[in-house]
Amino acid sequence: MDLTIGTTKQPTVSPSLLASSSTLKFIQIPKSEPIQFHHQNPFYILPEKPTLKQTRQIQAQMVKTQFNQTDFNSPLAQFNFLITSYTKNSQPHNAIDIYAYLRRMDYEVDNFMVPAVLKACSFVSMTQLGKEIHGFAVKNGLIEDVFVSNALIQMYSECGSVESASLMFDNMGERDVVSWSTMIRSYVRSKLYREALEIIRKMNILQVRPSEVAMISMVNLFAELEDIEMGKAMHAYVTRNLEKMGVHLTTAFIDMYAKSGNLTSARLLFNRLNQKSIVSWTAMIAGCIHCNKVEEAMKVFARMIEENIKPNEITLLSLVVECGFVGALELGKQIHAYILRNGIWVSLALATALVDMYGKCGEVQNAKAVFDSIENKDVKAWSAMIAAYAQAHCIDEAFDLFVAMRDVGVRPNKVTMATMLSLCAEAGALDMGKWVHAFIDKQVIEMDMISKTALLEMYAKCGDIKGAWRLFRESEDRDIDMWNTMMVGFGMHGWGKEALELFSEMEGVGIRPNDITFIGLLHACSHAGLVEEGKMFFKKMVNDYALVPKIEHYGCMVDLLGRAGRLDEAYEMIKSMPIRANAIIWSALLAGCRIHKNTIIGEIAARQLVNLEPENCGYNVSVSNIYAVANKWNDVAGVRKAMKNKGMKKEPGLSSIEINGNLHEFIMGDKAHPQIEKINGMVSEMVKKLKEAGYMADTSAILRDIDEEEKETALNYHSEKLAMAFGLISTAPGTPIRIVKNLRVCNDCHTATKLLSKIYDRVIIVRDRKRFHRFSQGICSCGDYW
Repeated sequence: MDLTIGTTKQPTVSPSLLASSSTLKFIQIPKSEPIQFHHQNPFYILPEKPTLKQTRQIQAQMVKTQFNQTDFNSPLAQFNFLITSYTKNSQPHNAIDIYAYLRRMDYEVDNFMVPAVLKACSFVSMTQLGKEIHGFAVKNGLIEDVFVSNALIQMYSECGSVESASLMFDNMGERDVVSWSTMIRSYVRSKLYREALEIIRKMNILQVRPSEVAMISMVNLFAELEDIEMGKAMHAYVTRNLEKMGVHLTTAFIDMYAKSGNLTSARLLFNRLNQKSIVSWTAMIAGCIHCNKVEEAMKVFARMIEENIKPNEITLLSLVVECGFVGALELGKQIHAYILRNGIWVSLALATALVDMYGKCGEVQNAKAVFDSIENKDVKAWSAMIAAYAQAHCIDEAFDLFVAMRDVGVRPNKVTMATMLSLCAEAGALDMGKWVHAFIDKQVIEMDMISKTALLEMYAKCGDIKGAWRLFRESEDRDIDMWNTMMVGFGMHGWGKEALELFSEMEGVGIRPNDITFIGLLHACSHAGLVEEGKMFFKKMVNDYALVPKIEHYGCMVDLLGRAGRLDEAYEMIKSMPIRANAIIWSALLAGCRIHKNTIIGEIAARQLVNLEPENCGYNVSVSNIYAVANKWNDVAGVRKAMKNKGMKKEPGLSSIEINGNLHEFIMGDKAHPQIEKINGMVSEMVKKLKEAGYMADTSAILRDIDEEEKETALNYHSEKLAMAFGLISTAPGTPIRIVKNLRVCNDCHTATKLLSKIYDRVIIVRDRKRFHRFSQGICSCGDYW
């Protein structure tokens, strides 16, 4: 397409070229009621909002008359009409084709046409064409028109170039209220909330009175921030300055209140609306879902149907997405059933949302059924199904689907790769993760901060903390999430001092820590035994940064004190907390009691856990273990019997190891592995060499009333020892062995692995539920503190 910038003047060639241009396509006119054309002005009688068919008829009439200027009062106005109409009727390419023809023919382009074409560019993300139009506007003086400048801001924003939009806004000689509202909306769309707040502050200083559109953008910002106080202040301002709120603004407030957790105010506004739009219904139902009032959401949805308000695609899409976020499976199924019953056409976007919703709700089979029904799958659909498999921990299926996506020629994007990296991180599959990293580099896939952080997290969670640190240092642009991820990584590996040093560096470069930062710091202090440092950071969070401690922060503190054996102090903290202790708090205390064999406080914690979550098998097992440590076998039998009567089953220990890109999983006493005989042979060799090295089994890990010989046999076949044996027979001497376990490593396995790392001269890295253990030459990185 030749878009060489030229001067604006009337064409010097025959207008008949309009019909023969290769750029401006012939249009097949469908049969419909003809439009009545005036003999002098074919646009004299036009519908107020022409349909796509009518617009095509008008263009056909222009082609037929060969654009004879004697038949037109304003030829430029007619072209403006065509471009605007095609854009409004979701035919941006036709609008762009007409513009390209006019430019190639050196035809006049005015300040009314440019915004319409820029809108078409926004629809198809044609940033390069938008930039060329920007240059044309500058050269021809159109940039001075605030209408044109506003259109450029919107185009850049919707094409994902908020930096260019911001630069355009900053360089404007004159701004109107649309300029300000467009910039606020641009920042909110790009999740640059701080920048949006700064624009509002400047707008207030300059006493720019916001329009209703600007108010809606502001309310949307406060909704995204879940800032109820700012939202209420905005509501008060609107009430004082507007005689009556329109439906759109009221709907924005409904959405804001719901997202901020104030469903009562949202419901009140909704009920006051005399004429509810489909958007209002959508906001109210989505708000109920967001606040986990699923039954109410279902009632409002049913009421909407009863009042003969038919949900459109945007409504259905919004509700399905919200169901996925909160795990509202039943409502999601109800909406899906409504779609099927009413024969509603399922667009690619809606089908992808259904796949995502089922995946997030753990219904991977339903997700796959919807996925298989999609004919022309795009990268978003493939990525949603891969994420669904990842959610269900179906690692092999996720990788197989990734390969299938590539085979059909669909190029993965940064979202796909972030999902793959997260999958590798959770599975501890370092080789797979490295392959994904290499694929990203080879395919030159664009990486944003989310995917870069996912890459760093993969290395940290897969045991390669040095690799994660290298990536962190190489990254030039780091946001708070990347700093937090690196700190959490240090904490998981027991590098407490390194985490503290990183925090000091972060403060030094002016990055303000958030509540997640302090969770990472307190975890690092807990795993490294830095009790006083942890207490200092807890105070710093409140005193220096005015952050209110959440339940997670108290959980970290109880864990920190409990691991250090300061159980009385931990218990006193729980009793003095301003918020009610939940299962996280009591389980942290129970873990400390188990480590230090404090049955008195341990029984208190265990009882609290059973009262809070009576159906949680893990907590019942913890009660049983506390009794077993105290040799109260009758009480153990009572708890186990109660569990059996309720149909509860203890979560089995599961260990996995990656060999040549394939994950192998083991449970205690596993007999299903194809090489189990060789594995058992290696276990026997390991036991023999351990005994020769003076190892004595720690049978306290077996909390059952059986004899010592049976306990020792059971210990030998713990899942991590089976995985270790498989690693020893499957890898070359000197190769590091990496194991992931779903439960905490027991004392016996920890002691045995330290010796085995020296006996076989191997680095053995084990990630359990809490942290990493790096065994080498008889020493563990945790310093026996876990």
